[in-house]
Amino acid sequence: MVDATVDVIHRGGLECDQNYMIEGETLGTHDEPNPDLTYDEIPVWNLVIDHPEATILWDTGSHHDALEGHWPEGLLQAFYPHDAHEHRLDDDLEEAGYDLDDIDAVFQTHLHLDHAGGLEFFDGTDVPIYVHEREIKFAYYSAKTDKGSSAYILEDFDHDLNWQVIHRDREEHFEDVEFVRFPGHTPGLTGTVIHLDDDGTLVFTGDQVYQAPNYEAEAPLGAGLLWGKTEWFDTLQHIKEIERRHDAAVVYGHDKDQFEEIREGWGR
Repeated sequence: MVDATVDVIHRGGLECDQNYMIEGETLGTHDEPNPDLTYDEIPVWNLVIDHPEATILWDTGSHHDALEGHWPEGLLQAFYPHDAHEHRLDDDLEEAGYDLDDIDAVFQTHLHLDHAGGLEFFDGTDVPIYVHEREIKFAYYSAKTDKGSSAYILEDFDHDLNWQVIHRDREEHFEDVEFVRFPGHTPGLTGTVIHLDDDGTLVFTGDQVYQAPNYEAEAPLGAGLLWGKTEWFDTLQHIKEIERRHDAAVVYGHDKDQFEEIREGWGR
């Protein structure tokens, strides 16, 4: 167990059809063939892990110019980042009491547009950027071809960065902070398991689990946001085993209700 703190950094929100979050969230019936969709906002957030060995930024959020042409129109319409311009990474860090120069390392769960948009702030620096090998390969493959996932924007991650590539399914680069590959949403999505002195074990699933129904009812992610359904289900069981083994708290990627509960962070 490590004496560390974890701060939650609010990075704005995305407005989207909730069928993206939960497969079949809204379905028609014979008597109601065209039901109203659930169109709602989901939170975007990062972490700052203040660890004895390093201050680690966990994900970098959406790009602050998403509304000004950085995001293509199709993605803009699907996941509308209505307040992205109010959430520059450097400003949000400053509001939380951190400066960009305080960040010793960056960990990217994956490189989708709402998670990698702040990497430009580390362009040309020696700050290590941790990402899984399977993820960086899939991101470039997706951005450079018409295959893969459409949720990658090349300009988010194609910078002069000090990539520190994670090759195995589990690696520990900082004491009691485990980077664990959770394939499903993308092939290289990687979550984090942190063992804290005061708060016990936390499992940050990233977008392997968007919201509570994905985890509790095992309802898959929807609308094409699942790279591999079998892999996703197997990973879900892996996370539940980690939860049982460590009596851990499991934190989802975009759950509005849970986000309100975790905003105070841990270890304070």
